[in-house]
Amino acid sequence: MKKRIGLLYGGKSAEHEVSLSTARAVTGALNFEEYEVYPIFITLEGEWRRGERLEKPASTIEELQFGDNANILENNISDFLIDKDGKSVQFDVIFPLLHGTNGEDGTVQGLLEVLNLPYVGNGVLASATGMDKVIMKQLFEIAGLPQVPYTYFIRSEWANEQEAILARCEEKLDWPMFVKPANLGSSVGINKATNRDELVKAIEIALQYDRKIVIEQGIIAREIELAVLGNDFPEVSVPGEIKPVTEFYDYDSKYKDGSTALIIPAELPENAVSSLQELAKRAFKAIDGSGLVRADFFVTADNSIYINEVNTMPGFTPVSMYPLLWQHTNVSYPELINRLITLAIERFEEKQQLHYKKD
Repeated sequence: MKKRIGLLYGGKSAEHEVSLSTARAVTGALNFEEYEVYPIFITLEGEWRRGERLEKPASTIEELQFGDNANILENNISDFLIDKDGKSVQFDVIFPLLHGTNGEDGTVQGLLEVLNLPYVGNGVLASATGMDKVIMKQLFEIAGLPQVPYTYFIRSEWANEQEAILARCEEKLDWPMFVKPANLGSSVGINKATNRDELVKAIEIALQYDRKIVIEQGIIAREIELAVLGNDFPEVSVPGEIKPVTEFYDYDSKYKDGSTALIIPAELPENAVSSLQELAKRAFKAIDGSGLVRADFFVTADNSIYINEVNTMPGFTPVSMYPLLWQHTNVSYPELINRLITLAIERFEEKQQLHYKKD
């Protein structure tokens, strides 16, 4: 019997277009002989719209953006479980392909937990932790993972203590510094500052995207990424290196101008590769990861390693780093998708064994 898959994509997020591209790519990799595929589109305004069952892969992202002829769910989000004729749709698994706010931050994961639906990827805690760079860094610190110095603050503190915050940055960190919204992905809102004026400007830009800001010490290092796959016993891919033409790996470098080289596998000593793979596993476990995570590191000229962050819903088109890392570790894109679906069902079935009342 075919498994019934709900592809959940789009979203009320700055990364809406990225999600659409990911969804189109996944429809091209799913075996329609094994799966019944139902598209569930979330508009930029937050409307949920479920389309008809897909009979073949989507050739364009426009095919996945439904208008008034779709099952428009308005405020009753759970209606995506109901057909137009009122019959219940029993999904075997939901595959969230949402990036950024309201997608990979634990909010949708919480909804799916309440609905008691199996879903691909990280749970509520890991997703929320992976989105909030400050909480992530605090957990990494507890786990003993090496990372660059940083500081953070919230909008109200900036409004009332601007001079003190700037002084703290200059006391704790060296130039250059990188200013980031704490809760956003795909390098949106991130800027480099080499002096106080640039720092103030970068903070003001970052505050347009989030109320919490993290400022990190800049270092001269290579950007190395590894892919993690699994639940309790995760596997780690070969490492890959990001070589952006721009000063750092920003949104345009990732998704628009094609100016970034991805080198897989990265040229590293064997002991550095082993260390990176072990640290990637530890980072995965530190956030209680499940399904998939991309772990990003800095590696200096003397092969000192610092974890940068983990991404709990990394770019997932066939030319994105996460699938490419597995491709170079002998796991194809279709096989990767199949394994993620299997992992989701296994985690769900394990959770169903829990007792929720006293005997």
